[in-house]
Amino acid sequence: MSDPSGVRPAVPDGAQVSRQVILLLAVTCGVAVGNVYFPQAISPTVAAALDVSPDAAALTVTAAQFGYAAGIFLLVPLGDRIPHRSLIVTLLGLTGLGLLAAGAAPTLGPLVGASALIGITTVIAPIAGPLAVGLVAEDRRGAVSGTLLSGSIGGMLLSRTLGGTVGEWLGWRAPYMIAAALALITAVLLWRVLPRTSPPSRQRYPSLLAEPLRLLRAEPELRRSCFYQAMVFGGFSAVWTGVALLLTSSAYGMGARAVGALALVNAATMLCTPFAGRQTDRRGPDAVNLVSLLGVLAAAAVLAFGGLGGALGMGALVVGTLLLDLGMQSGMVANQVRFYALRPEARSRLNTAYMTCGYIGGSVGSWTGARAYAAFGWPAVCALVALLTGAALVRHGFATRRERPGVIAPVRRAAEPERSAAP
Repeated sequence: MSDPSGVRPAVPDGAQVSRQVILLLAVTCGVAVGNVYFPQAISPTVAAALDVSPDAAALTVTAAQFGYAAGIFLLVPLGDRIPHRSLIVTLLGLTGLGLLAAGAAPTLGPLVGASALIGITTVIAPIAGPLAVGLVAEDRRGAVSGTLLSGSIGGMLLSRTLGGTVGEWLGWRAPYMIAAALALITAVLLWRVLPRTSPPSRQRYPSLLAEPLRLLRAEPELRRSCFYQAMVFGGFSAVWTGVALLLTSSAYGMGARAVGALALVNAATMLCTPFAGRQTDRRGPDAVNLVSLLGVLAAAAVLAFGGLGGALGMGALVVGTLLLDLGMQSGMVANQVRFYALRPEARSRLNTAYMTCGYIGGSVGSWTGARAYAAFGWPAVCALVALLTGAALVRHGFATRRERPGVIAPVRRAAEPERSAAP
């Protein structure tokens, strides 16, 4: 279905680009996503250096996260209206300037303001995804989506560790300056290597903002992908919120660095998303979704043993979070392949709807997980993950049952005598 007000891209859908360009886009996703997460690791250093309370210093993290949510809603739809190369390079440039401003901030107020700007403009990954799948053949889209997701996950996990280490060695300003240099260098490289494209839509900006809601109403497969992501990412967020509380409790008696170490172990899962993408290309999104959801359900069962403490409990946390990360990431690749195929001319708007629903699910999951842990302990967090995953599995069962030929065919055969009897 085409956009009535749109034009065809200058680079045809499915045109081939080099593997190096795709890898550069994956690195770019990691650089951009990392800007939202490395402030979490240096927040205590900021509090000590600026002589403010830890709660006040945490406003830099909150501002970046809310800015990112606002950027998804306000800027990602522009990927269907503005040429991708110009949009991505401009946003990276603005992000670099925001990071420089944050690193030079004399007090907390300007730092919080710069953090909000960084969050708004660093929404590169949701824009790069639709660009990349439009530059490769249809049978490579799953693999490409997996590669870009690996970059995003790597940036999310590694930026905390690297930011914290650099912050301890060189002070809290150094991570911002390094991140600014990475953003600006990446912008120059992308300007040189990205192909020129023409935007597929000429809709006005207010129409673009309203389009994700219209697409949610019009596309059942988009709603299904959004529901899967909201449920699984909700469970994912609940676990990582609860893990921080569990590891610092009397069951383990560890510090906050233990959470970062556990996240670093899970960075290995980013190597598996290209494989999930290739399986999606070969077997279809539904098959990968089913395996992913079953994997998350198994993760909930394994994670339940994490409450035992000791070596056995820590082993369960490592294996369980690995399974959880694999399931979440593989399912996300399958979801993206499904909804990107719906309307090639509206991929950025489709991604806006998807990312917004996933972000809402993650926020609710984090909030619910913290309260479940406070009320009933770690087993309640694991039960919450199982409940959310079960809801997604039920939805998946209904969807695939309708599509099964053995179920649909009898309905059609029953209707045929009525049609033949009609005059």
